[in-house]
Amino acid sequence: MNRLKFAAAIFCLLFACLAAPARAAELRVSREALQRTLEKQLFTGPNGRFYLKGSPVTACSVYVEKPQITFAGDRIVVEVKTHAHIGTPVHGLCIGLALSPTSAVSVTPQGEGETIGFRDARIERISDRRELNFLLTPFLSRDVPSSMSVNAADLLRKALAGSTATSGYKVTLDRLKIHSVQIEGDDIVVDVDGGLSVQ
Repeated sequence: MNRLKFAAAIFCLLFACLAAPARAAELRVSREALQRTLEKQLFTGPNGRFYLKGSPVTACSVYVEKPQITFAGDRIVVEVKTHAHIGTPVHGLCIGLALSPTSAVSVTPQGEGETIGFRDARIERISDRRELNFLLTPFLSRDVPSSMSVNAADLLRKALAGSTATSGYKVTLDRLKIHSVQIEGDDIVVDVDGGLSVQ
């Protein structure tokens, strides 16, 4: 796209965002992008694990791994695999129980200012062991939803950061407000309005 066409496209977008604020623009976030966000923000331990108790060098430990996100109606389901060695450490071994249940929590997406957030956490599946659920319940209901949050304005600013090199124009996002968030197919669809500057 040459500079004239690029400038025309930017000015059309500016006109749509600023001159007609009643018509919101649409931002789509794929399920895969949401899963990458969760993995980057929460599953940062060795081999993509999150330790609920212990560490990679302790005999007895509890960790979760392999988050899988799916969409079910108007809810987002996050499934994780748990590996638990519960008992007493003896000479580098954990004497007790070894458990590997799969747990799941579902949430609904919502918009707050510039951020795509998640609320109404509902545990869909959990283990049948009380001592393990004591660790899993707060992880599923608090840590997972908060770690999936996406700042839509930051996402767009990063996407626009290379505009000067590719077009000769510096395009910046001045403001962004989320009006609604809903699930459509394999995407989260976010209706926003905002303002851009071209220099």
